[in-house]
Amino acid sequence: INPTILFVIFSRFSIRQETRYMLLGNALLSDLIYLLFYTLSAALNAAHIHLPKEACVLLLFLLAVAYCAGLFTAAAIVLDTYIAILFPLRYIAILPPSRTKKIIVLLWVCSGAFPGIFFLVLSSTHSFVPCVLEMCSVPVILMLTLNGTDTVKLCFWLSTTVIFLCLSLIFCCYAILYFKTKRSGIWESICSRASVTFLMHNTVLFFYFFPLLALFVESFLCFNIVIRLQTGIWVSLTVCNVLMILPKVLFPFLYGLRYREISASLKSIVRRKNLHLVS
Repeated sequence: INPTILFVIFSRFSIRQETRYMLLGNALLSDLIYLLFYTLSAALNAAHIHLPKEACVLLLFLLAVAYCAGLFTAAAIVLDTYIAILFPLRYIAILPPSRTKKIIVLLWVCSGAFPGIFFLVLSSTHSFVPCVLEMCSVPVILMLTLNGTDTVKLCFWLSTTVIFLCLSLIFCCYAILYFKTKRSGIWESICSRASVTFLMHNTVLFFYFFPLLALFVESFLCFNIVIRLQTGIWVSLTVCNVLMILPKVLFPFLYGLRYREISASLKSIVRRKNLHLVS
């Protein structure tokens, strides 16, 4: 569904000129890149094809960039909603299409710089985990990271802290929106569009937050030698293959298809094909 929604966004001039749709397209694009590279990694491991160290490092770097881009874009979508609701008359002046394009470029630059710094630190200290691995598997590397050197652990904790700060910013914005609009009457019905949208956003954010919480618990148990290495690898496999993929699967259905313009465009494409087949 991601390529279909991206096709609708980029093929319609009126849609791709709106800030919310540009941010949505960027989020779907980053999720699609992450899923493609992660599927490539899983397929190579299943086929027992060993990547060279440089290729493994590059694959991990691209996965980190795509994941950070998706997370930062999700935060930008929340800020866009925050500005649109609290400052409706100044919204176009604050976030015109030209500024939104610059913000998207900045998001990708930050997404590349943030993991790039840590990769350079790990490379300079000669404590990068793939150097001693035959399998370029993200869950295995993640588990070994939690049991690695102090430099590797420090990079992991700093990365997790930044991600938690982004998620905290998102939750704070939604809490402010709820209390600011509580007396407006849009929350009276549990089936209202505002209530359903609020529940939808928090569902996706919960699935972004829960894998990090699972990794925190796993790292705490590993440091206190409560669980064995094999158990930790199984937990990492579950987190990477299920919990981190689930929000990227839900995102296009809960965000993309909920917009009326996108759903109407998709329906028009389907109807046009049906009419062509009947004729």
